[in-house]
Amino acid sequence: MQSIQLDHTDRRILELLQTEPGVNASEIGERIGLSQSAVWRRIQSLREEGVIKEQPVKLDRQKVGLNTMVFAHVKLTSHGRSNLAEFSEAVSKYPEVLDCYVLLGNVDFLLRIVTEDIKAYEQFFFEKLSQLPGIQEVNSSIVLSDIKHTTVLPI
Repeated sequence: MQSIQLDHTDRRILELLQTEPGVNASEIGERIGLSQSAVWRRIQSLREEGVIKEQPVKLDRQKVGLNTMVFAHVKLTSHGRSNLAEFSEAVSKYPEVLDCYVLLGNVDFLLRIVTEDIKAYEQFFFEKLSQLPGIQEVNSSIVLSDIKHTTVLPI
């Protein structure tokens, strides 16, 4: 995947969009010295180029009852590794899995999982995750507290 050349103005627009999700083109224009239409054209171009993928609403997971976050390191059997796509597709269907990364090293995947509580994670683990074919080992780390969590990229 090729990176896109961004000028200072594009970077400033992206910074504002990331740090202030409700900001509109008019407000951005006022802050960076461009017209609303010029900002809008740049935002549209950044979307078309795939730089801006989406603008989701960020929820407080604990306020919606998802009090437990777990990082699960998953190691597949050698046979399971030949089916990375199958595993990836399967975990993508679980709403509890927020992130899934393929790793290079002594484990194959890192999953970020949220559930209501430890009991709900236990149920997810035994009824869903551990039932997937090709799993050799899962090591789970329970998050005690969030120190920093951001989706803002340092552009």
